[in-house]
Amino acid sequence: MDLDRVLHYSAFTIDALTSDSDALPVDGAGGNPAGVVLDADDLDDASRQRIAAAVGYSETAFVDRPGADGVRRLRYFSPQAEVDFCGHATVAAAVALADRGESGALDFAINAGRLDVTTGETPRGRTATLTSVPTRTRAAEPEEVAAALSALRWAADDLDPRYPPHVAYAGNDHLVLAVRERARLAALDYDFPALAALMARRGWTTVHLVWAQSPTEFAARDPFPPGGVVEDPATGAAAAAFGGYLRELGLVPLPARVTIDQGVDMGRPSRLLVDIEPDDPRVRVTGGASRFR
Repeated sequence: MDLDRVLHYSAFTIDALTSDSDALPVDGAGGNPAGVVLDADDLDDASRQRIAAAVGYSETAFVDRPGADGVRRLRYFSPQAEVDFCGHATVAAAVALADRGESGALDFAINAGRLDVTTGETPRGRTATLTSVPTRTRAAEPEEVAAALSALRWAADDLDPRYPPHVAYAGNDHLVLAVRERARLAALDYDFPALAALMARRGWTTVHLVWAQSPTEFAARDPFPPGGVVEDPATGAAAAAFGGYLRELGLVPLPARVTIDQGVDMGRPSRLLVDIEPDDPRVRVTGGASRFR
């Protein structure tokens, strides 16, 4: 099944983005694991799906060799289906290329369009910055919000009125819901079948649940039933969509760098840096990554 070709990376790890040793996971765990298969041109769709299912991570990235124009085809498969865009697997794939000497600016073609990624280094490890496709957002319909709250076992009063429910896009759709209290986010215990059915009907990839510590600092959790995963420890696609949401609704002074801490409540602390410009419909998301197997 070509499982020996799979590189195992953890993306959006905190290590490369902080000099504060107290912020690092005690046991080294953190970030969102992703499989990466380089030079995957010879693998058909069925083989890619079988590999992703066997690996079992929320996504595995398959990177083809570059074409004559230098652009690489990049595709993502969850254990259950292909996904149009995955931020953490993009970061993992870019760092995997950098680890074998192909660093700097990288051009990818994904199902959602063109994706530019730049790799870099800090004293603590490698990073990658992806530039999303143009973002967009729309107000969530009342029935969408009501169904989501029911599946999450939340009440309308749990929501923070400063951040209206929206469906935000940066390559795929994510329902954005903000809560008033950090404790509500920490206590997340949702109805998996109900949320999975709702997300399938609406075509959402994750539900991006956030709590605002400040206008530029957020805690997040992302249920991911469409991928057969209860929760994603770090979701770059949702972070990019959320950046577009913040810009379009005027919820953050621009330009801005927004920090999203995710995965803390599930024991895999992760950090995503989101850069938002006033005159660019795209969003940049930066994270660290390292190979663990």
